[in-house]
Amino acid sequence: MTRLRDYYFEKVVPQLRSELGLSNDFEVPRLKKVVLNMGVGEGTSDSKYIKQAVEELTMIAGQKAVATAARKSIAGFKLRQGQKVGAMVTLRRDRMYEFLDRLINIALPRVRDFRGLSKKSFDGKGNYSLGIKEQIIFPEVAVSNVENIHGLNVVVVTNVDNDVHAAALLKAFNFPFVS
Repeated sequence: MTRLRDYYFEKVVPQLRSELGLSNDFEVPRLKKVVLNMGVGEGTSDSKYIKQAVEELTMIAGQKAVATAARKSIAGFKLRQGQKVGAMVTLRRDRMYEFLDRLINIALPRVRDFRGLSKKSFDGKGNYSLGIKEQIIFPEVAVSNVENIHGLNVVVVTNVDNDVHAAALLKAFNFPFVS
């Protein structure tokens, strides 16, 4: 088991159970999955950008990423239905915990002028989204091999429908929220 998963079962579950007044360990909020998404606007003109994005996302996640296709044609963006426009990967179980551990302890502290994460990024259903402006904050991506800087979206999905319980869960995982 991973370090963060062990931490969840040993420390977080008892802490949240008493903090939220829950009567059962199965009522304690838990993580379901983490979805990483990288949109590549330049991919419409050249497919090498999509290939590079898939490779970088695979390195960051530790799991094979897939190219995503446009659902609709949009003439203003010179985009056709089915055209490759980005990359995504869904992490579950041990890979999810390993990624979150690297995100919290290694990648986010490397962000320039980082002051913390906003608590306003919950969606009302217990899920948290954050945007990363540069993929080079992850140590797996070699800066010398990067041709283009891309952004990255990270969505942390929990099993609760309540933002308060989800925020308590992420706070227990030491997410660096702004006070």
